This record gives sequence, structure tokens and C-alpha cells, in this order.
Amino acid sequence: MPTYNEAGNLPGMAEALMALPLPGLRLLVVDDSSPDGTGEIAERFAERYGSARMSVLHRTEKDGLGRAYAAGMTRAVAEGAEYVLQMDADGSHPVAKAAELLGVALATDAGVVIGSRYVQGGTLSDAWGAHRKLLSRWANAYAGTILRTRVRDITGGFNIWRADALRAIDLASVDSAGYSFQVEMKYRALRRGFGVMEVPIHFEDRTVGESKMNLMVQLESIVMPWKLRLGALGVLGARASRPGAGVRG
Repeated sequence: MPTYNEAGNLPGMAEALMALPLPGLRLLVVDDSSPDGTGEIAERFAERYGSARMSVLHRTEKDGLGRAYAAGMTRAVAEGAEYVLQMDADGSHPVAKAAELLGVALATDAGVVIGSRYVQGGTLSDAWGAHRKLLSRWANAYAGTILRTRVRDITGGFNIWRADALRAIDLASVDSAGYSFQVEMKYRALRRGFGVMEVPIHFEDRTVGESKMNLMVQLESIVMPWKLRLGALGVLGARASRPGAGVRG
């Protein structure tokens, strides 16, 4: 769970996650030196729950959501996680769905299970206006069309990954710094032949604070699908016969 200025959201999210009936769950907060004290709050919760259940990775610079996710995933896999759930700290991702995503991952050979807004049964917050909903759907259609995948929510950030899929993707070589990390990761998984499943979720608006989306992040999201499609990131070691192979859901 990456954080930057999420002091108003993290306590509720940590408590909700720790209350799940998943005894093997461990929360790793990746904080980018939040000036609002989020890192210190995370440390207090880690002390409350103990190091076997919660820990904090403090990064000294804020260089993007994608880099924070990659750092956290790398740490989780190195410490023996078999499955890694990625989710935001802002309250938009439904904590109660975590067990269902894990269940689907355990029951299938999927490399990643997506908490999807855009498969049947998926919904968006009523707080989202028509323009924001249209923009989100357009971003998914844009990336999916360029990359020729059948993933309905390729931009979604509520996903559970098998550890071997993360190792195959090679997190250290992932190029995306911002939200396009979500697209690049799923595309790399597909290119390596891993299956993708999508589970419908209700996506809420953030509870407290403001979105971290800015112009540079938006520009990266526009350019990244083309970089991936044209092979600008180098050989991905594809095992699948074509992009999109193995997609289910």
C-alpha cells in the first residue's frame, strides 16, 4: 500500500485490513516521506499489530506511484509472500473484496486477479461526475486498443499477483513511474503468458484528501501504451503467442 499524504485515510484502511479473516495477511506500507506524518502514523500501527502483521518501508524521495508499488512488491516477494495484493490507501478500493480476489487467485492459475470496475457487476462511485467516468472508460479503451488486450480494467490498481508472475515481470526493469504502472504490469504479464482474471468491484471516491494525478502523470499514461506496443522498453521475453492470450474473466 503506497502512501503520500494519506494521514486521514491510513488508520481506517489499516484497521479494516487487519480485521479481515486472513491470518496470513501482512500489510506493507510504502511511504514516500509524507509531510503530513503518514509514515509516523504507519509506524504506530505497525507497533500495535506487530512486525509479523505490519511493517513500513520509508522512501526518501517521491518519484511516483509506480516506483513505490515496485519497491513494495519487490520487498514482499523477497520476504516470502506467495501472493501480493496491491491497493491504494485512499479508501477507493473495497477492503472486503480482498478475500474474494485471493480465493480466485488460489482457485485458478491466473498470474493476476483484477478488482475490476468494468466487467459485469462492477460499478463506480456516484460521486464521480459524467466527465470523470467517461475519462476513465476512455483511458481503459485507449490502452486496451493500442495493446490489443481483452482486459476490461487494465488501468485498475486493485490487483492480487502471484509471486512467480512478479518475478517473471522483472520489477526492476518496469519503466512507468505513475499510474501507467498498472497498464505496463498487466501487459508484461500477458506477454509472458500469465492468465488474467477480473472480479467485479464497487469503486468508491477517495475518502479524504486530493488525487495525486497531475499533467506529467497524464502524459506518461498517454505515451506508455505506444512505448510498450512498439517495443521501446526492450524485449519482454514473451511466451504468449499474441498479446491478450490467456485473458479470462
